Amino acid sequence: MRRTLACGVLVGMWTGAALAADAVGTVRDRSEPAQGYCERVRGTSRAEAALELAPEVFASIGAVNAGDAQGGSDETPLGSPKLRLTAGLGYDFVGLYRGHTLRSRAEAECRRYQALAALQGAVQQGTRLGETAALQARARALAESLPRAETLVSQLRDELRDGGATLEELNAVQVRLDHLRTLARDTEQAQARLALEPGLAEGQDLGALLLAFESADDQVEALSGGLRKARAWRLSVRGGYDEVFNVDQDTPLFGQLTLGYNLGNLWQGRANAQAREGRRQETRDAVEGAPRQVRQLLGELRITEQGEQQRLREVSTLVSDLEGQLREVERLETRQVRRFRDYLLLELARLKAEQAYLGAHLKTLQSLLGGVKS
Repeated sequence: MRRTLACGVLVGMWTGAALAADAVGTVRDRSEPAQGYCERVRGTSRAEAALELAPEVFASIGAVNAGDAQGGSDETPLGSPKLRLTAGLGYDFVGLYRGHTLRSRAEAECRRYQALAALQGAVQQGTRLGETAALQARARALAESLPRAETLVSQLRDELRDGGATLEELNAVQVRLDHLRTLARDTEQAQARLALEPGLAEGQDLGALLLAFESADDQVEALSGGLRKARAWRLSVRGGYDEVFNVDQDTPLFGQLTLGYNLGNLWQGRANAQAREGRRQETRDAVEGAPRQVRQLLGELRITEQGEQQRLREVSTLVSDLEGQLREVERLETRQVRRFRDYLLLELARLKAEQAYLGAHLKTLQSLLGGVKS
C-alpha cells in the first residue's frame, strides 16, 4: 500500500510537469526573410530551455547505517548497514524564468538578424538603393514613346525614297531613336541586375530599420544579463520515494524545499551594465559593422537626393518648354517645321523618361531617409 501511494505521487508529478513543458514548447511556424537563422536559434533555445523547464528525475541505491537511517541520535546504536532506495523528481522554479528568457532571447536574435540582413542588403546596393521603382517608371515612359519614335523614323525613310527628306535629316532622327533604344536596353539590364540582389521592402525607412537592429541587439544583451543573474538563485523542490529495507517506516516518501543564493550576484549588476553599454558602443562604432556603413550610405543618399532634386527641376522646366514649342510647331505645316517637330518629339521622349526616373527615385529616397535626422 505504501509503495502504491509513492508510485502514484511520482506519476502525478511527472505528468503535470510534462504537460507544462509541452505547452511552453509550442513553436510558431512562420516564413521569415532570415528563416534559416531564425529556425536554428529557435531550435537551439528550445533544446536549452527544455532542460530548464522540465523536472529532474533521480534515483539512487546504496547501503546506509541503520542507526543513521533512524535519526542518528546517541541513544540509537549504529547497527549493521541496510539497503536504501531513493527515487523521485526535483524541480528548480528559477528554471521557468531561465527557460522563457532563453526563448525570448532567441526571438530577439531573430529580429536582430532580420534587420541586419536588410541593412547589409542596403549597403550592398549602395547608392543604387531605391532604383527599382525609378527604373520601372523609366521603362514605362520609354514603352509609351518608342513606338511613336519608330513610326516617325519609318515615315521619314519613306519620304527619303520619295525625295521629301534628306539623308542628313534621316540620320539625325535615327541617332535620337538609337539613344532611346539604348536607354531602354540599359534600363532592362539594370532591372535584371537589381532583381538578383537582396532589396528592401517597399516604403522601408532605413533609419527605422537601423533603430530596430540596435534595439534588438540591445535586448539580446539585456536578456543575456538576466540569464547570468538568474544563475545566482535556486528555488527547488525535491520529492519522491525513500525506503530503507528491513527498517520499519510509516510512509516511504520524502519532500524538500531549498532556497539558495550566490553572493556573487551582489556584484553582477554593475558588470552587466558595463557589458550592455560596451555592446552598444561596439555595435555603433565597429569599423566593418553594418550600422556604421549604413550611416555612411545615408549620407551619400542625402547627397544624391539633393542633386536629383535640382536635376528634376531642370528637366521639368525643359519638358514644359519643349511641350510649349511642340504645340506652336504643330500649327504649322511646312516640311522644315515637321522635321523640327520630329526632333522635338524624340528629345521630349528622352526627357520624359528621365523625368519619370527622377520623380520615382526621389520618392523612394525620401521614404528611405524619412526617419533619419541629418
